[in-house]
Amino acid sequence: MQILGNKDQIQNRERLIKLFHGTPLPDEHLMVNLGLYQRSSVVAKYFYLNELYEKILPIPGVIMEFGCWYGQTMVQLMALRAMLEPYNSLRKIIGFDTFTGYRGITKKDGTDTLIKNGQYGVPHEYYSYLTQLLDYHERENPMSHVKKYELVKGDAALTVKKYLKNNPQTVISLAYFDMQLYKPTKACLTAILPYCMKGSVIAMDELNAKEFPGETTALKEVVPLTKYPIYRSKFLPNRSYIVIT
Repeated sequence: MQILGNKDQIQNRERLIKLFHGTPLPDEHLMVNLGLYQRSSVVAKYFYLNELYEKILPIPGVIMEFGCWYGQTMVQLMALRAMLEPYNSLRKIIGFDTFTGYRGITKKDGTDTLIKNGQYGVPHEYYSYLTQLLDYHERENPMSHVKKYELVKGDAALTVKKYLKNNPQTVISLAYFDMQLYKPTKACLTAILPYCMKGSVIAMDELNAKEFPGETTALKEVVPLTKYPIYRSKFLPNRSYIVIT
């Protein structure tokens, strides 16, 4: 995947990659010093997720992420759960992804170079690798004897409906959308809304983004923009979230 940014940013980030690959730190030290190689915008993502998590602490319900990619957001949410409510075993985190990248692109998704079949795909067998990582973090965190995550492979427009049918007890505290595309975003929004409650949060990674018009179009067709408050993150100005009231 190409590095995004202006010429100076791209050159600087390529330099960071070289520094990372050339690190003199031994593995056990590198694992607890990865912040050396994280840009401020990457660190801001942690603060944004905490901002969302703080909103849902008073209410029950699972967390759903639509579009996991490499799974970092799921891991960060698991860490936040371990810190903020370590004994809330009902705060299950469920991730949905095809693990094959974009498909089902429509005219409503625009023509940006990032909009193409297979974009944001992951290496073959990555689903299995990510499952092992999530298992590790589950064991490292409190209440490790209770499985508190699920990774659902396939077209989220279909798998979320199946999940909700098989789990009628589900209520949703946070739905995190990072699929960018119109069709799956609209289908998943439509499916989850009956399972949300007052106080539930719907986070949109690309709302109002010119590169990904499909996400905003999907939201407008399912949830009128004047129905609920829409907030901009304090830490990532291009991230937005809705609070059901």
